[in-house]
Amino acid sequence: MSEPIVKMEGVHKTFRDFWLRPVAEAVRGVDLTVEKGDVFGLLGPNGSGKSTTIKMILGLLAPTSGSISLFGLPPRSRAARARIGYLPELSYLHPFLTARETVRYYAGLSALSRREAVARTDELLARVGLSDVANRAVGGFSKGMARRVALAASLVSRPELLILDEPTSGLDPIGTREVKDLIGALARDGVTVLMTSHLLGDTEDVCSKIAILSRGKVAACGRTSELLTRTGDARFTIEGLSDEDAKALAAELSARYGKPVAFDHPSVPLEKFFAEAVGAARG
Repeated sequence: MSEPIVKMEGVHKTFRDFWLRPVAEAVRGVDLTVEKGDVFGLLGPNGSGKSTTIKMILGLLAPTSGSISLFGLPPRSRAARARIGYLPELSYLHPFLTARETVRYYAGLSALSRREAVARTDELLARVGLSDVANRAVGGFSKGMARRVALAASLVSRPELLILDEPTSGLDPIGTREVKDLIGALARDGVTVLMTSHLLGDTEDVCSKIAILSRGKVAACGRTSELLTRTGDARFTIEGLSDEDAKALAAELSARYGKPVAFDHPSVPLEKFFAEAVGAARG
């Protein structure tokens, strides 16, 4: 088997005051493994240790104890950092640069040649839906548009591991759908994604695996489909069945198995309905 992209074993992080007295144990014995191709969601309420965990993975903080590796390397090594893209929760962009200039600037930091930077910038602005406003100063952008610029900048170096902190923050439903589609496309291209989000619906839509942190510990971890499936229940969908026939069938099943049987009508997610309604209105 190939080396895990991210591996954490027995990681603790204790913050100390000026006199080195422990004041907060933010992470307490976390074990996590992110494999190549995963879209891994890191979830938890405020104060659960998510941000501290992400900072340790990025090498911005050192664990108090335990071990962390990226691609089998220390997180602070240049070789590991060269293979990572990062989108922070708050994106600080120079307001007087255009979207194109901003992404080209980050391309320059990634040591791309001028020709590569130009081509990569145009490609990424198209992927995040900003080609039409590429020459506008980002200071006049909405929060959602600025978020897309920052996302494009995080992708310039073609990272193998993309770390996204609240990637859909500030986006409208259409923009949110586009970003989630982009995350799915990146995963299909072999990019491993580690993301945090307070929007659980977004996480459920795109993440193949999730870990839920609570008070610095892993409360649950595994494949999203397995964690959310209620294996003790079964649901059937029959097309074209009237309410009267459905009630009769539910009563028959209830009598046969001696258990209450409920039925409802299928629905589509609001996000999908919203996108279809807007698309129809635009013609």
